[in-house]
Amino acid sequence: MFKPRGVPGRGLDINNIEIDEFEAMRLCDLEGKSQIEAAEAMGVSRGTIQRLLIKGRKKVVESLLNNKGILIEDKE
Repeated sequence: MFKPRGVPGRGLDINNIEIDEFEAMRLCDLEGKSQIEAAEAMGVSRGTIQRLLIKGRKKVVESLLNNKGILIEDKE
């Protein structure tokens, strides 16, 4: 879990980022792959990558702006 520095973990609001959202952000934002390349790497459609990026980025930005923790969650 990632949390804001200086904010106690107890009672901290947390945004759960699904592992697929995280992987889509890693491929596109960190590795610089196109959405098509990321889709091929993950075995999904480009539209799915776009939806994962929108959801994941929204959670990250909301967490940063509102002092929330981030938990990367594997649904399996």
